[in-house]
Amino acid sequence: MSDTAIADPQPASHRKKRSFPSTYTILAGVMVAVWLAAFVIPAGAYELDKDGKTIAGSYHRIEATKSFGERVRDLFLAPINGLYGIQDPATGQVAPDVSGALYGAAAVFLFVLAVGAFITVAFATGALDSGIGRLAYKLRDRSFLLIVGIMVIFAIAGTVEGFAEETLGFYALLVPLTLALGYDRMTAVGAIIAGAGVGVLCSTVNPFATGTASSAADVPIGDGIVLRLAMLIVLTAVTIAYVLWYARRVKNDPGKSWSGWQPGDRDMKAEEHEPDPMTRRQVLVLWLVGLTFAFMIFAIIPWATVIKGDGATSFPWELDWYFPELTALFLVGAVVIGLVGGLGEGKMSEAIGKGFGDFVGAGIVIVLARGVTVIMNNTEITSTVLHALEGVVTGTSSAVFAVAVFLVNVPLAFLIPSTSGHATLAMPIMAPLADFANVPRSLVVTAWQSASGWANLVTPTTAVVTGGIALAKVRYDRYVKFIVPLMGILFVLICVFLAVAAWIG
Repeated sequence: MSDTAIADPQPASHRKKRSFPSTYTILAGVMVAVWLAAFVIPAGAYELDKDGKTIAGSYHRIEATKSFGERVRDLFLAPINGLYGIQDPATGQVAPDVSGALYGAAAVFLFVLAVGAFITVAFATGALDSGIGRLAYKLRDRSFLLIVGIMVIFAIAGTVEGFAEETLGFYALLVPLTLALGYDRMTAVGAIIAGAGVGVLCSTVNPFATGTASSAADVPIGDGIVLRLAMLIVLTAVTIAYVLWYARRVKNDPGKSWSGWQPGDRDMKAEEHEPDPMTRRQVLVLWLVGLTFAFMIFAIIPWATVIKGDGATSFPWELDWYFPELTALFLVGAVVIGLVGGLGEGKMSEAIGKGFGDFVGAGIVIVLARGVTVIMNNTEITSTVLHALEGVVTGTSSAVFAVAVFLVNVPLAFLIPSTSGHATLAMPIMAPLADFANVPRSLVVTAWQSASGWANLVTPTTAVVTGGIALAKVRYDRYVKFIVPLMGILFVLICVFLAVAAWIG
């Protein structure tokens, strides 16, 4: 026992410090708050056309048919529905015991566990430790290149195909590497979330954001691409500069870290002397790890849509994979790497189980976040919120209109973190209003996706944020402290771009 522990402190001088609530508690609080708000906000709906798009001006109140007991049941089952809730196509309600399409986040949940197993097995072989050590040694004098490279790649992936939830697989690789280079966990979080996030914010041909919104607005996906490219270049450069500023600040003075330090974080440093060479087995494992992630990116990109435009038929070699196939890829990859790495059946099984356990917390966070959207859906209040915001953008000048569309979609993005769901609901209403404001409908698409991407940098109901910080072991309040200044800068730049584009016409 240490001398400090033996000392008898004055009882009155020590008060228990209040710690910021965990991500689980925050999401539980948001869930209850939304549930309570649904008692005040009236239920409403828009009429839909034959393609399932909302019809502008068709909003109407509907009777809230749920009893108090049914609402309590919805709240009680929200985490369950967040995992494997099914949406009834006839009523639109989400429940675990109906027929329809999967609404819950089971696919993302299993994907996170599979990545955890894959990475844990790779570390168990010793190849990742050795590889990270050697890379950190080589980059010890120009480590900023790693941050720039990661953010540029993720921004490109974000703008092309909405690379977002897929970033969850990279934390186990990049957090140890940034720590070894003298940075903190927040640096890795910023490089990943902000890097991919600014790409999604400035989506150019992203089929899940630009494609869905352009289709709902009845404009080609290429309309407005010059503006979005200009925004991508400027906003990505600003975001990279901000993360580099923070990273250098922490490296020069570790006490200024906004994420804090976990036990052992400060021990992971690039060696002053070159580490021992890697074995052939370790090199082969590293190649397999790299190829697995590269294949994942190849498999999820909608190549035909990117090359030919929205609605193009997939190429014969195009895979069109999503989370089910990616989960299988990482599970099979874990077994292959375990065999190649010489772990044997026993150690490999133990590592896979440990990986599941280490990553299940992040998976639960994702499930809770989806549970919030289930409550929004089942109480049918989303359309009412949209109708209230719809009147804000009418009767304004073109420049004010463009900025107003951005502003009114920000709260909607918090309520509907799904970009495709947000676009399908809002764009058929917002786009026709552009005709009256004498601005191109493509500008409404840009304003909408900017709001969606901007809000999703911080909203706690998206798996990208809550899942990412859970994997990096960073508290949500500390992440907010890091990201809010950057969001303020991006907010101003977005408004300037939109206003100037509307003014130019």
